[in-house]
Amino acid sequence: MDRIVRQIHPEKSELEGTAERPLSEFLTQPNIVLLGDPGAGKSYAFRELAAAGGGRYLTARAFLTLPVRNTGGILFIDGLDERRGGRGDRDTVDALAAKLKLHGVYPDLDRSAGGDKPYSAQHVPAGFGIMFGAGTLSGLLGIGSGAVKVLAMDQAMRLPFKVSTTTSNFMIGVTAAASAGIYLYRGYIDPAMAMPVMLGVLGGSMIGSQLLVRARVATLKIIFGVVIVALGVEMIFNGVTGRI
Repeated sequence: MDRIVRQIHPEKSELEGTAERPLSEFLTQPNIVLLGDPGAGKSYAFRELAAAGGGRYLTARAFLTLPVRNTGGILFIDGLDERRGGRGDRDTVDALAAKLKLHGVYPDLDRSAGGDKPYSAQHVPAGFGIMFGAGTLSGLLGIGSGAVKVLAMDQAMRLPFKVSTTTSNFMIGVTAAASAGIYLYRGYIDPAMAMPVMLGVLGGSMIGSQLLVRARVATLKIIFGVVIVALGVEMIFNGVTGRI
């Protein structure tokens, strides 16, 4: 749906015609700034125009932190995530995340505009602190602590959920290996039992990675929540009954 917008600068005289025109008619200009009240539909209009005209839609955060390749199409920059100045807020772009280059692009099949979706991490110190706790849990409880890492990246660092789950899966091997070597040295691991379990986990992981690309984020979050609740109930039950 093509939105009707009003040109406010430069002002149009009566001889030049009406200042209200469809937004698509302004796309011939070198650059335009679209203003409007919150909820007026600016972001939606940008996504629709990007999808219809083969352009690229980016948030202001992604534009400032990610390298933007010139594809010849129109670039739509959404400043929805900007903050008002003069209130003591931190910069919208996390300086530490930019310095460590904690940003990237991932394919998002759910987007109406299609293509790759850029992202950038936020609140890096908080994420690092939660990761430290996740590593401690891995050593104490003998778990990969992947659930804690997903929560840290999704909620604290504001990474896309699919990026959080796949990054956590990659990190599990690192944190688990740190404690597995100690357990193996002390005789806490039975290799004969670990091998068939590892084969089953490997097969399931390969299937899950294929389904992840096509799955909707809302569905993944529901499954994740159910698994977290089930794990919590099991651990509480084992603790109360003395099985741990």
